[in-house]
Amino acid sequence: MRPLTDDETRTMFEKLSKYIGENIKLLVDRPDGTYCFRLHNDRVYYMSERILKLATNISRDKLVSVGTCFGKFTKTQKFRLHITALDFLAPYAKGFGVAAKTTQECRRVDPMTIVVFHQADVGDFIRNEDTLT
Repeated sequence: MRPLTDDETRTMFEKLSKYIGENIKLLVDRPDGTYCFRLHNDRVYYMSERILKLATNISRDKLVSVGTCFGKFTKTQKFRLHITALDFLAPYAKGFGVAAKTTQECRRVDPMTIVVFHQADVGDFIRNEDTLT
């Protein structure tokens, strides 16, 4: 288990910023302690520094996982989020999706029908006003 390199950190934070914006800093500096991201077997884990210190006693080949898996790096060095990160990202999410059809209608629609559309909150526009095209 090792810290992320600058390129890996930039790639991961760019992906996270698409979902939670500038709230990334709230993931690291939390009121209940300092948290960090570590890489182990191409997977990025999110854990408290207290847990990190305890995990250093276990050798790398014996360590399966520690903390919460946020995602993994592919062979082409792209970052993919895992569903296990959802609990940590949900409180800081930008906007939300709304279903345009009911479940019964979704079963009968053709493949080109819009089932879900994006509905952002008013703060989404204000937060991203400089970057909107």
